[in-house]
Amino acid sequence: MQQRTRTWVGIGAGVVVLGIVAAVVGPGLYADWANDRADAAPTLEAQVQGAPVTATDGTWTVTDGSFAGYRLEEVLRGQDVTVTGRTDQVTGTLTVADGALTAAEVVVDMASIATDQHPRDGYFRDQAIQVVRYPTATFTLTEPVELPQDATSAQLTGDLTIRDVTREVTVDADLAASGDVVQVVGSVPITFADYGVQAPSLGFVTVEDDGFVEFDLRLAAD
Repeated sequence: MQQRTRTWVGIGAGVVVLGIVAAVVGPGLYADWANDRADAAPTLEAQVQGAPVTATDGTWTVTDGSFAGYRLEEVLRGQDVTVTGRTDQVTGTLTVADGALTAAEVVVDMASIATDQHPRDGYFRDQAIQVVRYPTATFTLTEPVELPQDATSAQLTGDLTIRDVTREVTVDADLAASGDVVQVVGSVPITFADYGVQAPSLGFVTVEDDGFVEFDLRLAAD
């Protein structure tokens, strides 16, 4: 009962702030303002679009410029609001052998994911994810992937673990090369309840049951 009370207090602090802002400026104007602040979906950089990746054997490490996070939809007084959270605290390695991606593990620091609203971030960290108990989320490749010469995309099958709950997911990723760095971008649709996360609802603010995990990885050969 105490945990449930703390959860609703955490949610309430965030949605009351949003509700006050929406009441002052109007739900439609607030939705437009909030949607403009949402991060764009990860895409290949313009200068590397169409630049294929040659599958070079060896170990590749996640490096500077990478990020991961989430995308979800809130409904505030009948208006759809897109929310994105991001962190650059991403680590990981990928292994290529004989032209195939044979192993991969990517780890995200969940406590550092941030949006444009501190109350929302507090609820995400302390209640939704409980980062003290579950500080990271992890994707681990479970099936080798053949990478044809000059690859521009790959379908990755693996285990996504959030809050110590592991689910198999399939990721459609786009790849491109820029010098010695390979960029890999994509997203994974998820249902929050599958990972023990209950989408909050307080009447005038609700969160959709589904969302996306998004990533933009920059990989450098060791």
